[in-house]
Amino acid sequence: MSKSVFCLSDNESQAERIVDALKTAGFSNNYISVLFPDKSGTKDFAHEQHTKALEGAATGAGTGGVLGGALGWLVGIGALAIPGVGPFIAAGPIMAALAGAGVGAAVGGLSGALIGMGIPEYEAKRYEGKIKEGNILISVHSENSDEVDRAKEIFERAGAHDISYSEEIGVPKQDRPRA
Repeated sequence: MSKSVFCLSDNESQAERIVDALKTAGFSNNYISVLFPDKSGTKDFAHEQHTKALEGAATGAGTGGVLGGALGWLVGIGALAIPGVGPFIAAGPIMAALAGAGVGAAVGGLSGALIGMGIPEYEAKRYEGKIKEGNILISVHSENSDEVDRAKEIFERAGAHDISYSEEIGVPKQDRPRA
């Protein structure tokens, strides 16, 4: 079963080192997510571009953000606002989870969207609080236990904290008829 491995980074340069290490270790840019508050003072890290955020993003989403360095390699980068929480920059599958069908707004802001991605409720609430304080959430989809271990090792080496993993929620597979 697929898992996602999560961690929190203290700052942008640490997040870039982690994403670069994941890239070097062979993780696909389609499987890595990054989420952080969109602070007006981070012009060196994210700059405004004249593109619209994904359709269906929570109310208040304006223009998309483009990240520099290793984070620019990620897919689905955009800016969005989560009602009651504030503006964020997101990249990877987490952007689709937050923007698609208003998941975050429908089930309780950022922690609701994280719960929808398979993170246990108590961890999702802890992550939400730490992200609001300025930490950066990084997650990577892993197909097997070797990838989970590799991702955890990369997070640990980079000095990330609050490292955890969870089963991903997906569409249940139908059982095959027995012969």
